[in-house]
Amino acid sequence: MTKNAGASPQPPRKWRPGTGIYVIAPLQPTLAAVIGEIQERFDRKLARMLPPHITIIGSSGAGPIAPSTTVEQLHNALSSITATTPPLTLELGRPVRFMQTEIIVLPLRPHGPLRELHERITRSGLTYAPPRFAFTPHVTLSFYRQLSNDERRALLSLRIDEPAEITTIDCSLSNDPQPARHLLTLPLLGTRIITTPA
Repeated sequence: MTKNAGASPQPPRKWRPGTGIYVIAPLQPTLAAVIGEIQERFDRKLARMLPPHITIIGSSGAGPIAPSTTVEQLHNALSSITATTPPLTLELGRPVRFMQTEIIVLPLRPHGPLRELHERITRSGLTYAPPRFAFTPHVTLSFYRQLSNDERRALLSLRIDEPAEITTIDCSLSNDPQPARHLLTLPLLGTRIITTPA
């Protein structure tokens, strides 16, 4: 376990792999429908786990939040962040294999407003498990299946032009192999800054 500065002391407790609280950003319905159809075609198990989303906390940059964290603690730590974070519009990259695995994802730029949101949450005083990877935001297309060569080529050739529109974050408690349990939804309420050409 790693603890961020400013976190209140908590008694040590066993932290079983596969458990913890994830912070995700659900995709808007139009894009979620497109991604959901792709997941249903290539990885039905993934399609049934959670709606299409971007993981902000839990897999890269910061591992899952301690499962003993209460909804009140989550709300207290995150509500001031979401109150000052504007909705995000994020361009999706072309599908790639994730970190030399068989997992296929749509990558997102790891810098800019999305990284700022991620880092503000990691500095919120909550306790996290160590991350497995550096912050590498993405939307997962295939995770559980061993794809055939033809399936892999088909998935990697897909193009999605619609950007991701992020307006809320969700906190869910994962406790494998049970389904994740939703804990909290917070809207991004900051003022969106629109720049126009000079």
